[in-house]
Amino acid sequence: MSETTETLAAGFDWLAQGRRVALATVIETWGSSPRPVGARLVIDADGDFLGSVSGGCVEGDVIAEALEVIADGRPRTLDFGVSDEKAWSAGLSCGGRISLLVEPLRPGDPLEAAAAEQQRGGEVFLATRLSDGARLRADAPDAPPAVQEAARRQSGARVSTEAGDYFVEVWRPDLRLMLIGAAHIAQALAPMASACGYQTTIVDPRTAFATPERFPGVALAPVWPDAFLADCGLDARCAVVALTHDPKIDDRALAAALRSAAFYIGALGSKKSAQARRERLRAKGFGEADLARIHAPVGLDIGAAGPAEIAVSIMAEITLSLRRRVPAEAVAHAS
Repeated sequence: MSETTETLAAGFDWLAQGRRVALATVIETWGSSPRPVGARLVIDADGDFLGSVSGGCVEGDVIAEALEVIADGRPRTLDFGVSDEKAWSAGLSCGGRISLLVEPLRPGDPLEAAAAEQQRGGEVFLATRLSDGARLRADAPDAPPAVQEAARRQSGARVSTEAGDYFVEVWRPDLRLMLIGAAHIAQALAPMASACGYQTTIVDPRTAFATPERFPGVALAPVWPDAFLADCGLDARCAVVALTHDPKIDDRALAAALRSAAFYIGALGSKKSAQARRERLRAKGFGEADLARIHAPVGLDIGAAGPAEIAVSIMAEITLSLRRRVPAEAVAHAS
């Protein structure tokens, strides 16, 4: 579950407990900003809060405004930028600016259904009118044309229409990471991936390795990876990293990943072992274009030493591949 989804889930839990809640959302950014569009903060009437819209620097002002929103029920937009005397405390001294929507959060808000649909693997396009917080599906036939166009672009946007200004956002299925092998690197990598918003699963038929004690809170699949990956619906929101050094396990996982649309495929090992692996996969019928998808040796070349640093290099390369869609052969790898 992503950070934003967790923040919203907490807000709806608070509502179920009878607490009054406001929601703050980053709806626009310019230049250098500490948090992206769509970042959220929930606040209750006692000033308790969860999430972040600025990395912690403008939260005090946002919370104060949220308490007023809870009291009067009226949404409002807030702007912080370099011309504002609060710019330095907002961490925007390099020329950035952010715009926020602060609104009441109420039971039955369409955000709750959107989050549930996203968790089921759906893609949701939602538009929020800034003047009153009214929401509608951005891709609905009766949505304003400018809102529909923003949905077609599949990116968060603030658009103006005759019916008012809207914040349009795209809710995509959570990112997923399949770690093949319950290795020491996986113990370091799994929490990093979770912090980056990935649903992580450890796949390893060696049940002595894949245990809840070694991987608390992480989904475990103590099975052979080829059948598991074939059935789990690997798609363009998925990354697969083979970590066992055992061809009987890793090769099965890599073959399944290569038959999928996974955006990242990585394999641990030296350049020599990577070459031997390519030969084995060629013998299974995979061509050069297939083999070029495998990041091996896995991870960015940062001189990593030890499981934690190697995990950092892997997470960095996964992030680079996701954000820039860089092919494996164009990335420098750790030895």
